[in-house]
This record gives sequence, structure tokens and C-alpha cells, in this order.
Amino acid sequence: MPMRSFIVIIGVAVAATAFAAEVALRQVIDTQVQAAWKKEKIQPAAKSDDATFLRRIYLDLLGTIPTHDEARQFLDDTDALKRDKLIARLLEDPRFAQQQATLWDLNLFGRRPPNQEATGNRTLFKQWLTEKFAKNEPFDRWVRDLLLAEQEGSELFYAQFSNKPEDLTEAFSRIFLGTQIQCARCHDHPYTALSQKDFYGMAGFFVRLVVMDQGSSGAGDKQVKKFKIGEKSSGDVLFAGNMKDAKPGKKGEPVKPKFLTGAPLEEPTLPVGFKEPEFKTGTKSLPKPEFSRKEKLAEWATAPANPFFARAAVNRAWAQFIGRGIVHPVDDFGSDTKPVLPTLLDALTQEFVEHKFDMRWLIGELVSSQTYQLASGGEAKDALPKQFERARIRPLSAEEMAAVLKTAGGDAPQKSDGVTSEYFLRYFGEPTNGQGDFQGSLTEHLFLNNSPNVRAFISRKKGNLADTINLSSEPWEQRVDRMFLSVLTRLPKETERAKFVTYLKGDPKAENLVEEALWVLVNMSEFRFNH
Repeated sequence: MPMRSFIVIIGVAVAATAFAAEVALRQVIDTQVQAAWKKEKIQPAAKSDDATFLRRIYLDLLGTIPTHDEARQFLDDTDALKRDKLIARLLEDPRFAQQQATLWDLNLFGRRPPNQEATGNRTLFKQWLTEKFAKNEPFDRWVRDLLLAEQEGSELFYAQFSNKPEDLTEAFSRIFLGTQIQCARCHDHPYTALSQKDFYGMAGFFVRLVVMDQGSSGAGDKQVKKFKIGEKSSGDVLFAGNMKDAKPGKKGEPVKPKFLTGAPLEEPTLPVGFKEPEFKTGTKSLPKPEFSRKEKLAEWATAPANPFFARAAVNRAWAQFIGRGIVHPVDDFGSDTKPVLPTLLDALTQEFVEHKFDMRWLIGELVSSQTYQLASGGEAKDALPKQFERARIRPLSAEEMAAVLKTAGGDAPQKSDGVTSEYFLRYFGEPTNGQGDFQGSLTEHLFLNNSPNVRAFISRKKGNLADTINLSSEPWEQRVDRMFLSVLTRLPKETERAKFVTYLKGDPKAENLVEEALWVLVNMSEFRFNH
């Protein structure tokens, strides 16, 4: 056989094997979820229709909705594999990396991070993280880089907890180990085997970190502060026992670093006569520690054998796309929070590790499953059904609201993105607490109804949706279809189409009526959610 033909055959075989592996996890997901439905005698929702799936997948992967033309092309496509092809395309879209970076920025900092002076402008951090996702850098690798904090932009996670190793310990354990250990900060944990010494053993990894201010770049509201993270060679956390028994002036005993539920860190003793070098603000080259605790923590935390790391990651990803964690809440693995589907959690964890922490692959498998693609209706009344028998209904985030309005309107508003983002964060900054609770507020309702920041998206400007509708010579029925597809990612019902057409034909000069009709669609509760 010619060598070229042999290579082609080998390439096809490898591709087929890879495809089989990719199919396997989504099948495992559906098999185990459906087995749970059968056991619990649960009637799941039907498969979502194409319009519902389309809006959901764009929002979940890109943080916005499809354009009118993208929606029309997908809905008119008769290819049985069009969903799989769309998923593959969106995972390669640059906006996927931006969306993942936005979500992880919120995981790491929240809406109101501590040390606002340092973290108020996270442009460099977001650029750093977006690049990681754009390159599809393995999850364990970029988390390790975050914990080492040696790349420009990555330092900001530590900067928000400057001189607060206990607060950093709580955040690190919750985000990357899926474990809430804050109770053990003041006393032994009442519901788990975690003791105070476990907590302060973890804090020992962070106590020697030094946040060094490197000045700022830019000006005004675009000013970005820069930092370097140094590490001392000496210093330990002092443990004074149960807080309720603490006595004034009692400093406590030093606690050496200890991996959570694991072994103490083995570290060499310092040389005789060692003197800690001085850390000077603005210094470009910081002294290296004799022994780096943060390096050992980064190595332990991201190791495939770590009992927390991969499980916490897949559980968080599952919650992000399916609605609630297999362990819920996602950051509360403990003796009293058992996984709903333990075997599935094990399978997800194992596959994630075997695929070398490929988060893009994992997300692709999750959204390709039948479980993800269920409709959001059905018999379940819970906001987040425990057995995942219907798709989640979630409110759009502040970033998504602004992005969706921009996409729907067909043009950016005539004001800076900074001003627009500020207003959207103010009114839609925290639409959900992560527990499935949502309560729309009067302020957000008034903002959508009256704000010029919203009107700017739908007011007529050259080339935008309102302008296209007004200049079109198509029948009003088709123009109404364009409006619905652009804003709600679906075609109108017959009754809706008839009412809109009657309204828009009510005045020969329909320019203002078009804007009012778009305003109505934007203010529908349907617009506020992912369907």
C-alpha cells in the first residue's frame, strides 16, 4: 500500500476513534440521567424546538443571541446534524473564549470584589484569561498559572486578598476545591471532619504572599493598576484555638501548611542566619523565596489525583449548562451534600482527567447531550429540578442583556460601552444568587421601560434593525417576522403577527411605530430569559 494512502487511512481511523470517544460521554450522561427518571417515575420534558435551542445555545456559549440571518439560516436548515454542527462552530467562535472569561471573572471576583482600588479595572486580567480560553489551554494549566501569579494579568486574583490569607483560603477552597471551609475558621466544622487546624493549614500556603504595587497605566476610568506577587521565605499562620475561647494578647502557635484532608507540606529548614530580603514597592525584580509554598500548592491543587479539583470543575461546568450541580450548591462538597447522581459525577471527572482537562471538549459534550437540549416546560415546578428533567430557565446577566440588545438592534448605541455597561451592571448586576432564585425588581422594570440606554439600541440609525424595517418593501407580515426573529429568536404566533401588522399599518409614517413595536418586544418577560 502506498505510504500516502496508509497515512490517510490512519488519519481517518484516529478521527473516527476520537469521534466515538466524544459521543461516549454525552451518551453516558443521557443514559444515567434517564435511568434516574425511570427509577423516580419522572416524566421529562420533550426535546426543545429549534428556536428554543438556538437562543439557548448562543447565550450559553457566546453570551448573546444569533442575528436575524443566523437564526433564519438555522431554522430553515433541514440537516439532521445541524445542532451538532452549530455547537462545533460556536465552540470555535472567538466570542466563546470571551464568554468563558467573563463567567470565570465573576467566579473569581464576583460583582463587588474586595479591594476595589486594586480590582476595579480588571482589563488585563480579562485579556489574560480570554487568551487562555482562546487557545483552549487545559483547565489545570491555566489554574496553575493563576496560582503561580507570574504572568501579567494573572496577579489580580491574589491582589484582591492582599494581607488577608484567611479570606484567600476561603475563596480558593470554594472556587477550586468545591469546598466551603469558612466555618472551620472560627471553630471545628460542625458538619464535616474539617478542623480549625485544617483551615489554618491551608491558609499557611498563602500567608507568605506579598502583593507589590507596580503603578498604573492609562488614565481616568481606563486606568489599570499593575501588581507583582512576591513570596517570603519565612512566616506562619498563628493558631489561637476556638474563637470563643480567644484571650486578649494571645498570639497563638505557628501552624505549618497542610493540604486539605491530606499530608502536611514537607519543606526544608531555612539556612542558619537567614535574613528576609526587603520587598520594595515598584521593584521590577522581586526576590525569590528559598522554598515556594505557592508552587507546591499549585502543583497539588491541579494534579489529576487531587480528590477535589477535577470533581469541583466538572460539577461547576454541569451547573453552568444544565442548571444546578450534581452536588448543589456547586461549592459545597461535604458530608451533608451528597451528589444526586454519584456515578455520573465519577464518570464526568474521570473523562475530564483522561481528556487532559480539556474544558472546551467537556462543554461540547454537555451541550450535545439530550439532557441539555430538553425543553424548559414540563411537569417539574422547581426552578432547578433535582433530576434535571427539564432545561433550566435563567435570567440573562447584565453583560448578556447589553450584548443581546446590541445584537437584536443591529447596531451599537451612540454612547460609550463603558457608560452602557455601568448602567446595565447597576440594574441587572445580580439577577440570580446561583441557587435558582430570581425575583425581578421594580428598578430593572423601570430601567427597561424608560432608560435612554435601552432606547438607544432600538432607535432608528443607519443600517440597524429599525432602519431596515422602515426601508423594507416586504409585506408587513415578513417585516414582523424579522422583528421577532431578531429580538426573541423565534417567529411570531399567528395572533401575534396579526396584532403587530394591524398596529404597524395604522400610520402611513410608521417610523415611530416600528420603534414602539421593538420596545414592546424588548420589554416582554420572554426577552429577559434564555427560554
